Amino acid sequence: MPTDAGKISLAWDLPHAPAKVWRALTDPALVAQWLMKTDMPAEPGKAFTFRADPTSYWDGIIHSEILELEPQKRLRYTWKGGPGASVLDTVVTWTLEAKDGGTRLQLEHNGFKPEHGQAYGGAKLGWERNVGQGMTTVLKTF
Repeated sequence: MPTDAGKISLAWDLPHAPAKVWRALTDPALVAQWLMKTDMPAEPGKAFTFRADPTSYWDGIIHSEILELEPQKRLRYTWKGGPGASVLDTVVTWTLEAKDGGTRLQLEHNGFKPEHGQAYGGAKLGWERNVGQGMTTVLKTF
């Protein structure tokens, strides 16, 4: 069951400049290394997808649209997917803040409903793992 009014809020202090973290968030080749394959455009109002291997619970596709894009500061997009009544229609917001020779990266994933309990839990664990381990590893490679 979602807690905190249907919102996931996480933050990481990364030892990399905002420009580098921004690139890891927006370069499709880099995003594919820590999150999922994507055809994310660098332009507000454009639709795109994230794609992963399907499971018995999910077709592996997240439908998205860039809602806000302020380079090296803020990225906001829709995050929609899932079967039947449990379809997710949520929003992911990334905020970058230069801090102590690095970047404070904040994530808010909003819009979970009570029936999204499994998706909420999976998303929270996924963001913790994919950013906390995956993105931090990718950031060391370029």
